[in-house]
Amino acid sequence: MDDWKAKLSGILAANPDMPAGDDIATPAQSAEKAAPKPRLDIILDRKRAGKTATIITGFADDTDIKALAARLKQRLGTGGSARGGEILIQGDRRNDVAAILSDEGYRSRII
Repeated sequence: MDDWKAKLSGILAANPDMPAGDDIATPAQSAEKAAPKPRLDIILDRKRAGKTATIITGFADDTDIKALAARLKQRLGTGGSARGGEILIQGDRRNDVAAILSDEGYRSRII
């Protein structure tokens, strides 16, 4: 068995510019990548003191809601908040939010 290792090291020594190759994913890494992000619902709300707001719901857990809300507010240049398992963005920004969520890897639908 050590024969092939010796031959391989000889080939690699003779060709220093040979690419090293990709790392093989472990089962734990594969499981992390396989976890799909939830489908989010984008809703227009007009019940907030006569002002419109875009509401994003459908999060499985509250771990990344605040970070996602901060990125959305930054990219849209608008105000908003994240609480109670929802993200609120000021104004009717449904299409813009859907495009950004798609860039972030989320599936979404406008209701």
